[in-house]
Amino acid sequence: MAKKSRNRKPSNEDTAPGEVGPRQPCPCGSGKRYKACHGAPGGGDVWVARPFEGLPGECDVVALRELVPAATTPLTVSVDGTEHTVRLTTLLPAASPALVHESGQVSLGLQVQHQFGDPSRDLAAVLVRALEHAAAGESGVVGLTAAPGSGPRMQDLVVSDALDITVHDGFDYWVEDVDEEEKEALAAALEQANGAIAPSSRLASVEAAYWTDVTTKEHLRWVRPEPEDAVLDALARLHVSGADVIVPGARLVGMFRAHGLLTPVWDLPLGTGAEAVEDPAAEFGAALEKAMADDSPLTPEERSARSGLAARQVSIR
Repeated sequence: MAKKSRNRKPSNEDTAPGEVGPRQPCPCGSGKRYKACHGAPGGGDVWVARPFEGLPGECDVVALRELVPAATTPLTVSVDGTEHTVRLTTLLPAASPALVHESGQVSLGLQVQHQFGDPSRDLAAVLVRALEHAAAGESGVVGLTAAPGSGPRMQDLVVSDALDITVHDGFDYWVEDVDEEEKEALAAALEQANGAIAPSSRLASVEAAYWTDVTTKEHLRWVRPEPEDAVLDALARLHVSGADVIVPGARLVGMFRAHGLLTPVWDLPLGTGAEAVEDPAAEFGAALEKAMADDSPLTPEERSARSGLAARQVSIR
């Protein structure tokens, strides 16, 4: 019997740009290889690297899904030619996918992980089902029990041009329109959730930037819509020039990667507050755009800074 060659190279996986090879880690974060997770039969739909691209306020949607504790925004959607106004929210009681209130209002929770490969299609399937329950006069929790198949994505349903986001100090919006009996049933969960919340605020001077106070320090987390390489190059240029400090004492400590977008994160001195970051953030945003427009090769110092920044990335989704 012929011996197997120890030097035999693995065959090419013939993956197209943006696709995941069967032996690569599954992007869902399970720790399994793709072929044993979302690439397996019944493991989920094809993984979508940037599922919310094309939605109004894509960067804010990513922030509300992954970073912001409590926030809501009205959303106008069209299903079968009929428009509905629903409430998009970070989190619902018990992390419910959707909730049909007694009043008929529909709330859709972003912070739910269905693991079917395309969060946009998952959310759309939940939303359509919740609207059907509301039309039938049914209230309560609505979710998915199986992969949504080839149904619509949120991009197919949303007709809003922009998001009007309200960041809340707590989850009191859970009980805005419920009766006293239901309020009592939710009281313990509400108290626990409110006790764990970190004060947060969305900056008004720039898009998709959120200040938060986690007691021991303050952070600024800013979801960027540009391609990852462009953001890294620009941040490297600004770091070498000393222009990546948002406010005195602040430090760019790393980045989150979620749903195809990068979120640079700064540590801020305690006591800074959101208001003090507004004007500096706008100035930094202009400097970042200028740096991204610079197509000259990175210097050795900038390449080194870029490598350091790339090493401080944490993938969330």
